Amino acid sequence: MAPAADRAGYWGAPTSTLEWCEENYAVSPYIAEFWNTVSNLIFILPPLYGAIQTYKDGLEKRYLAAYLCLTAVGLGSWCFHMTLKYEMQLLDELPMIYSCCVFVYCLYECFKHKNTVNYLLLFLLITFSFVVSIIYLNLKEPVFHQIMYGALVSIIVLRSVYIVLWVYPWLRGLGYTSLSVFLMGFFLWNVDNIFCDKLRDLREKLPPVVGAVTQFHAWWHILTGLGSYLHILLSLYTRTLFLKYRPKVKFVFGIWPILLVESPKKH
Repeated sequence: MAPAADRAGYWGAPTSTLEWCEENYAVSPYIAEFWNTVSNLIFILPPLYGAIQTYKDGLEKRYLAAYLCLTAVGLGSWCFHMTLKYEMQLLDELPMIYSCCVFVYCLYECFKHKNTVNYLLLFLLITFSFVVSIIYLNLKEPVFHQIMYGALVSIIVLRSVYIVLWVYPWLRGLGYTSLSVFLMGFFLWNVDNIFCDKLRDLREKLPPVVGAVTQFHAWWHILTGLGSYLHILLSLYTRTLFLKYRPKVKFVFGIWPILLVESPKKH
């Protein structure tokens, strides 16, 4: 690992409208922000497993879409932080909007009969995604994207709180864990932005491996990736309970939560 300082690398000068606190090309000449890149694995691998399990269990395609959208966010973010190119930035940021729209649809349709489609909600979410994309492509203002993303997350949080407070109170643990982990990631995202200079100075004095722990944007990825994954579990758990399936959270290797669903047809 090189000293904590921006360097030139394989992908050339950044063209993105945002750069984060991690030092460019400090670990590899082929990856602009190494830790911000590899931390996206949490967005990619667990949701892929979830998508496969959802398909095997024969569950609704909307949840397959939710898992795959989360994977798309991870792949886009990987490309963005690896290259710091504007086109790759869009592959990161726009799927964040689209995936949240899928999450909103899933969560607000939890208590509908099977095989029903809410065409009005679909239309509104698709229109919202289209309008936000067009405005953002022309405006190129990251704050606009952050506000739109925050609005969608707020809608998801409000619905989730309603479900765990008044519909399925025994899901509070899962719901509150998802929210708490996500909020911790948001807190560290802000710390990384506000105290970047101090963090860079600190990393110059620390051993590289220890300094890596202070890459708080990477922690934002890890925590929001976990929070988003847990949210899909909450949404899917709620939906399958309503459909009178038998969902059960199990832990792979005693660590990573997955949802196993038994169809009522088996009983």
